[in-house]
Amino acid sequence: PGKSSKTRRTRFSFRMVKYSIILPTYNERDNIGLIVCLLVRTLTQKHVDFEVVIVDDNSPDGTQDIIRKLQQAYGEARVVLRARPGKLGLGTAYMHGLKHCSGEFVVIMDADLSHHPKAIPEMIAQQERDNSDIVTGTRYSSRGGGVHGWDLRRKLTSRVANYLASTLLRPGVSDLTGSFRLYRKPVLETLVSQAVSKGYVFQMEMIIRARQNSFSISEVPVTFVDRVYGSSKLGGSEILGYLKGLLYMFFTT
Repeated sequence: PGKSSKTRRTRFSFRMVKYSIILPTYNERDNIGLIVCLLVRTLTQKHVDFEVVIVDDNSPDGTQDIIRKLQQAYGEARVVLRARPGKLGLGTAYMHGLKHCSGEFVVIMDADLSHHPKAIPEMIAQQERDNSDIVTGTRYSSRGGGVHGWDLRRKLTSRVANYLASTLLRPGVSDLTGSFRLYRKPVLETLVSQAVSKGYVFQMEMIIRARQNSFSISEVPVTFVDRVYGSSKLGGSEILGYLKGLLYMFFTT
């Protein structure tokens, strides 16, 4: 009572640790400059020590040309390019990126502007409060979060996917298929080494493996915004792969 709204705002007092943000990319020429600019501006304003590790799978649209220009603007220590010869899968992209991360914590997120960097300081603060091993962004929290830009089919697909996973696997989180997360680096290294899934199932398996390893998980509400530039990589084969992966996890974990 009596306190101004300015006084009530969350105060960030981040420890002097480094955070590595891994961005897997394929044909993200129109998005990569914007997301890196937002990351630099947001995290610099919050005095976060960070690097952006970009794993590009030989994008034919010139994504790497834009990344090199970003390196010229921000420095190669801030923007790290670690290219691969072709599309080799999301899980292996994280494994490749992890080898080149110098931070104690690692943030994974999409490079297509679906995830806004403004949520990262909230994730860091939540991790500090809970001393958790993982902080996962959730679109389906009672405290907030949501999705913008999806049609009814895409919303139903996501909801049904999460419902099926929650019912069969009981992971204890509200958004099992989200891909915006903060990990302690050793935790992510452990989970990636144990994961066998590819594509969209990979994110689900990471949480299930985390529970098996008794890693602690916190949640932060996030808003997912559908990509403006480029095309979605979610199709019928990805949905079928998710269902197969879900059944595999049900019978083997």
